[in-house]
Amino acid sequence: MSLTNKNTADLARPPRRQLANAIRALSMDAVEKARSGHPGMPLGMADIAEVLWNDFLAHNPANPRWFDRDRFVLSNGHGSMLLYSLAHLSGYPLRIEELENFRQFSQRTAGHPERDLDIGVETTTGPLGQGLANAVGMALAEKVLAATYNRPGADIVDHHTYVVLGDGCMMEGVSHEACSLAGTFQLGKLIALYDDNGISIDGDTEGWFTDDTPARFRAYGWHVIDTVDGHDADAIAAAIAAAKAETSRPTLICCQTIIGWGAPNKQGSESTHGAPLGPDEIAATRANIGWEHAAFVIPEDIRNAWDARERGAELEAEWQERFAAYRNEHPELAADFERRMRGELPDDWNERADAVIGEIVSEAKDAATRQASQRALEGFAPQLPELIGGSADLTGSNNTFHSGSKVIDAGDAAGNYINFGVREFGMAAVMNGLALHGGFMPYGGTFLVFSDYARNALRMAALMKMQSIFVLTHDSIGLGEDGPTHQPVEHLASLRAMPNMWVWRPCDGVETAVAWRSAIERNDGPASLVLTRQGVPHMPRTAAQVDAIARGGYILADADGEPELVLIASGSEVGLVVEAAKRLNGEGRRVRVVSMPCTEAFDLQSDSYRAGVLPESGARLAVEAGTSDSWWRYVAGKGSVISIDRFGQSAPAKDLFEHYGFTPDAVTEAARSLLA
Repeated sequence: MSLTNKNTADLARPPRRQLANAIRALSMDAVEKARSGHPGMPLGMADIAEVLWNDFLAHNPANPRWFDRDRFVLSNGHGSMLLYSLAHLSGYPLRIEELENFRQFSQRTAGHPERDLDIGVETTTGPLGQGLANAVGMALAEKVLAATYNRPGADIVDHHTYVVLGDGCMMEGVSHEACSLAGTFQLGKLIALYDDNGISIDGDTEGWFTDDTPARFRAYGWHVIDTVDGHDADAIAAAIAAAKAETSRPTLICCQTIIGWGAPNKQGSESTHGAPLGPDEIAATRANIGWEHAAFVIPEDIRNAWDARERGAELEAEWQERFAAYRNEHPELAADFERRMRGELPDDWNERADAVIGEIVSEAKDAATRQASQRALEGFAPQLPELIGGSADLTGSNNTFHSGSKVIDAGDAAGNYINFGVREFGMAAVMNGLALHGGFMPYGGTFLVFSDYARNALRMAALMKMQSIFVLTHDSIGLGEDGPTHQPVEHLASLRAMPNMWVWRPCDGVETAVAWRSAIERNDGPASLVLTRQGVPHMPRTAAQVDAIARGGYILADADGEPELVLIASGSEVGLVVEAAKRLNGEGRRVRVVSMPCTEAFDLQSDSYRAGVLPESGARLAVEAGTSDSWWRYVAGKGSVISIDRFGQSAPAKDLFEHYGFTPDAVTEAARSLLA
């Protein structure tokens, strides 16, 4: 995809530096009006952004969701006014009033960019390094889709991913994980523009960041263009052109810049990083860069020069013409491609998903839920070519590889399985990038305890409402001999505390299949599937009970009459409370068992449904081999919780469950105490 250089093609256009100064003026004025923000990065990166957006970036502000657009990611998201200025100037529906209300309540111009495709914000950034990792996922998505759908003479997937990043992104560990993967996968359409200004919040980075960054990226297998003058438009353009010409490796362009460029008394210092310049310095900057216009005023000639809508419409029309020819030649491929880009499930999904769950119900197998998860994948994956998965070097333990899995590598990207290596954080952030790009439903596996490594990427998935599916196995002290370093106890409560994260902890194969189905059908947020290492018994159910699993909590076993005690559990502890309830009911007590695989789904049910499952009368006892934090609101002052509010020990799982009181005997005794 080629672009006409509209700046050199029309000699009547304003000078490039003045186009860049429009970004600088809007950025410093918005930060000043808000009395909050980060002006230094937009001032320093303005020349680079001007060249990229005016000469290279293929996008259509009139249709921000055009599929084959180039992706632009601002990884150093604190410089958000750079992105908002670019979106406003190039013609996205972001009004000047919204820039004037930067960082104010209910405005789209938030302090750090929040995903909003309508105004060109591809991903939420701010936690440094994650935007870079998201960009790796986007570039991987482009490569896999191109290998899957492109045909000779019909490249319907053909776009670049550009990411701007700073020193902080480079220091964060996730950059190492993700960029190593990018080199391994030879993502030739990933171009990173490094704002190498040598300044962070604490000042000159020479005291704490002395890496040889170009050498590091060359070691990853990247094409590196170093010592580019970030304030020389011709040098920047030449570097980006060279990056586009390199198709077998991702490219890092090291742009030497001055933070706060143009502010005569503050440029080059940390004082421009995270605070307004102040009225006097803004006035001095205006004089220094030759910007004679009032705050938030953009002259008509500069506004016209920036407007990318006409060019964007031409680029999209060219692609639409190519896609129409592709549709005529390959109608089935085109239909599948369009469905995936719309994020829709196949038309016959419900019938086929019902059939898979019916098969699993009929199998009635005792098994670890990690194995049940693989069985569910075997059923669902053939229906969903968009389902792309992997593991952080635990494939055999996470059971994330199914019979239809094909490993993706640099030479053959037409697959659906990613060996992420021991890179939990990188895996989760790249998964988010795959989901952000569109056309994919990513899942990735690791041990539950290592969700800590990936946690901020899980949080970002929840914040962005992205459909990333996290397969988290070895869910409790049931891990056994590996000991407390690997035994999660606080992690379930921690994940449940995260807004918009649905946490499923199924008790058997049927609940596991329903959990997978829920994660697949829920397109407005992520799911964590928390699975056992050890085997668990199959629970007999009626058809109505199978249907009720999706509600997150349901009556699995009941007593005759109004229950005097409700036992609530999830996962491997459900089998324990079922056995305890049998004993107690045999003694003439009235005990109900509620399986609660997903508290988030249960909390969304109607008041009447929840009251029907957990009646006001009677006592309650919750049982889970993790901390008690998640359960007191369901006990609601009517009983107790059997939990483990301390770290485990190294021992066989059976011994640990007995030691910590997770046995039918211990549950029965605790229940008797409540009923006494």
